[in-house]
Amino acid sequence: MARRRATILSHWAAFLLLILLVAGGPIPALAWAYVAASALMCALALVFGLLNGPGSKLDGAMRALHPWQSRAMYLVLGLTGAATLAHLLGRWTFDLRLEQVWFVALSVSSLHAVFHLWRHTALGDGALRRITPRALHGIL
Repeated sequence: MARRRATILSHWAAFLLLILLVAGGPIPALAWAYVAASALMCALALVFGLLNGPGSKLDGAMRALHPWQSRAMYLVLGLTGAATLAHLLGRWTFDLRLEQVWFVALSVSSLHAVFHLWRHTALGDGALRRITPRALHGIL
């Protein structure tokens, strides 16, 4: 599987699984799938680097901030995946409930999505084309 395809698959799988976990709680099959998707996406980024970039139309402070926003998103994904794994292995010892961690991750993901929707629509830089499967490019 190509790097781009694996990143797209793990990105959308992690997002959908996170929504399902927030809605349904720590269902083991979903939680294990989330751990796998987040581990795959983080591993791809660690081994091959970030697949995304600021695009030619993003400038100024937002352009300089973009790679750090991406790293922060990967950090949130990795920590949330690690917290889910700790819970599954019975090692979750924090007072914070795992559902709260997932909710925070989903909230941060929503801000991430709004930023890329803004880029795609206001700047017209094709930001959504980078992460959506090619079959969906016609509706963008």
